[in-house]
Amino acid sequence: MSVTIFHNPECGTSRNTLEMIRQSGVEPLVIDYRVTPPTAEYLAFLIDQAGLTVRAAIRQKDTPYLDLGLDNTALSDADLLAAMVAHPILINRPFVVTARGVRLCRPSELVLDILLNQDIGPFTKEDGEVVIDADGRRVAAAAH
Repeated sequence: MSVTIFHNPECGTSRNTLEMIRQSGVEPLVIDYRVTPPTAEYLAFLIDQAGLTVRAAIRQKDTPYLDLGLDNTALSDADLLAAMVAHPILINRPFVVTARGVRLCRPSELVLDILLNQDIGPFTKEDGEVVIDADGRRVAAAAH
């Protein structure tokens, strides 16, 4: 099964997602979207397939979101997509594409819903939060 992750290696959520994919037995295509951003058209496709709005897919924290005036509600989706491609750090991450669908994996365990092999064994995030316990049961995520 082919899996693609639009990854930021500096992001813990992205690293956790990548590790869950690998633990499922798949070595994904890893795209550092900050270096190789998707086109505006492909980004719009990812956002649509993930069931999101363009505005919901923009990262605001630690980005030039406010400096670029992206909080202006009069901006069109095309305007927002153009800003995300020009400043890839604005793309929320990680987007994961599999044969079972596309997800913005925030929280990271959302990737389990689209992996062919969801039985990845025990998994604990970098911060110590248990996602799958020693008995292979998915632990309900705390409210984020």
